[in-house]
Amino acid sequence: MRILEGKIAIVTGASAGIGRAAAKLFAGEGASLVVTARRAELLDALVEEIEASGGKATALAGDIRGEDLHRRLVETAVERFGGLDIAFNNAGGTVAYGPVTETSADDWRATLDLNLTSGFLAAKYQAPAMIARGGGSIVFTSTFVGHSAGMPGMGAYAAAKAGLTGLVQVLAAELGPHRIRVNALLPGGVDTDANPINFPGALPETIGFIRGLHALKRVAKPEEIAKAALFLGSDMASFVTGSSMLADGGVSISRT
Repeated sequence: MRILEGKIAIVTGASAGIGRAAAKLFAGEGASLVVTARRAELLDALVEEIEASGGKATALAGDIRGEDLHRRLVETAVERFGGLDIAFNNAGGTVAYGPVTETSADDWRATLDLNLTSGFLAAKYQAPAMIARGGGSIVFTSTFVGHSAGMPGMGAYAAAKAGLTGLVQVLAAELGPHRIRVNALLPGGVDTDANPINFPGALPETIGFIRGLHALKRVAKPEEIAKAALFLGSDMASFVTGSSMLADGGVSISRT
């Protein structure tokens, strides 16, 4: 039996990278999906691919910084599929790089809105729907940056993602009595378009440096992080809550 058979899930940031890989994996394991991202055409292509493989999915494009999107995502899951069991709040990203002393207040606030406030808004609407189902699992994509390493130029991003750790812990304590587990997933470098190794003109020494930061001497494929999200979202992690789980290829411990 597929491990998400009969489950209903929301996946944010599903148009590419980790989110797209997770949506396909969750659907392949039997979940009915509501997927979101800003690029509607990519979401529609994802839904077509999932449905062509026998899965169930629907797309709702929007900006995760907006409260109304999170409300509509949950409403769609309930109205289309009957409820909500799993939420993989994966969307996020960097707004601007640079030293803290040169970071504008607008960029700081925009980064927190994208990576932290969006998580608060997601949980605000997801949790009541899961309570109504008798339990569930909420997973947030965080990062090792601000958890086990300070990376120059990423102060706002690190602060926002580190803030998710506190949010996850409080949510886990608040929602545990309702049989809802809440965890953060912390990837290392991932082979996506947002990784500098894939930037146009990336130098071999830059690519080698980034890969070499990891104990495994490579970055992850999105599908590898998706499998970690599947673990946290499923009953395989039935006694895991309030955690910040590293799936970072050893970047947190590597000194070679």
